[in-house]
Amino acid sequence: MVPDQPMLDVRQFFQTTSPARTLDPQKEDDRQLYIDFSEVRGEQIIAEIKDLITFYEPENPTCTLFTGHIGCGKSTELLKLRAELEADGFHVVYFESTEDLEMADVDIGDVLLAIARRISQSLEGIDIGDAKGLRGLLQKAAKVLMTEIELEAEASVPLPVKTPGMSDLSASASTNGEFSLAAGIGKITARAKNDATLRDRLNQFLGPQKNQLVEAINEELLKPAIVQLKQQGKQGLVVIVDNLDRIDNRPKAFGRSQQEYLFIDQHECLQKLHCHKVYTIPLALKFSSEYGLLTARYTDDPKVLPMVPVKLRDGNLCEEGMRLLRQLVLARAMPNQSETERLAQVADLFDQPGALDRLCMVSGGHVRDLLRLLNGWVRKGRNFPLKHEKLEEVIRARRNEMTLQLSADEWALLRQVRQQKKKVGGDDDYQRLIHSRLVFEYRDQGESWFDVNPILLESEELKT
Repeated sequence: MVPDQPMLDVRQFFQTTSPARTLDPQKEDDRQLYIDFSEVRGEQIIAEIKDLITFYEPENPTCTLFTGHIGCGKSTELLKLRAELEADGFHVVYFESTEDLEMADVDIGDVLLAIARRISQSLEGIDIGDAKGLRGLLQKAAKVLMTEIELEAEASVPLPVKTPGMSDLSASASTNGEFSLAAGIGKITARAKNDATLRDRLNQFLGPQKNQLVEAINEELLKPAIVQLKQQGKQGLVVIVDNLDRIDNRPKAFGRSQQEYLFIDQHECLQKLHCHKVYTIPLALKFSSEYGLLTARYTDDPKVLPMVPVKLRDGNLCEEGMRLLRQLVLARAMPNQSETERLAQVADLFDQPGALDRLCMVSGGHVRDLLRLLNGWVRKGRNFPLKHEKLEEVIRARRNEMTLQLSADEWALLRQVRQQKKKVGGDDDYQRLIHSRLVFEYRDQGESWFDVNPILLESEELKT
């Protein structure tokens, strides 16, 4: 007999449906809310990345590019990958690059220093030697920035703010100087991130030194660390750099777009690090005229996390996609109950039977957009059951915000996408449609197809 469930709490429901919340499957509370969409997305992407690292190339450094719409669930999937890799015996360093980099102005030196810092933080309990070459580069960089940075061991200094993947280590326990290495890099990157002039000065120094920096990271940080990790029974080292897909696409001073510069022009530096690497990249690169050059620079094509389908390419309802999206919503209200028990209480949450399906359908299978609409609905409703007219208010307001930005040419492109279910227009046009989440990409047996964000389908401009 199932015990009585606690009363539904609208305030708690509001908090658990926050679109800003990233689920970490390693945490029990988050694991109860996680829904596995891999079967309906069209590809087992995380399983493929894991297999490459753990089965096909465990001893050889791999490099995987991972992309998708911002908010479609990439971070949650990468955290799931981290958990599975750690369960298989790998040491995983996961971090969000937005915490270390100024996304409007990123250079290869910034990325390399951020990676070196996060690795050294994670490995503070491991003796990897003096890293004299890397320290020397940091000391020169510090002089360039006219900043006094102490690179020697400092006892009892608090660790920088933790991010997922960091080890819970005490700084005072470090006697080999590795804490000071991470702290030294952190001071340099923090100063550069917050000051455009210093950032430019640092990159002018690091640009000609990038190969030397990669070699120092490899020889003095990665290689000795991997040896020590394997002596401890670990299978290897994996670095997951999240949020690089948020890098702005503005042109660099020499005219090259920032995204193309980093992932195409600087591909060698990104790939040469002697460990397994997973980088998120902007989805816009997939629709760039330079995409062919990008794929030629890397061993594997970028992995794309598509939308959860609410309809099939032929227009019929995607029953399984809708079932899972319903569970995504219901799990936030009733995490401890089974799927059947949740469905039996839908009427306690929503005043009309079709309201939940309306929410899922209009989201287009974009996880964050669904949660954003739901969260707004809860805020307006305040009490259970949530009234469907409040959902319609939220939908109309969101549609209004999206349509205000659209030109006649963009409406024409959207009408073509709706009819043809494929990419239309030039690269710049399509990058804009994708970036603004006006068009979503879906997968069916490995093939891409596209459709207009369903929230726009009731606009007068798409009815003509």
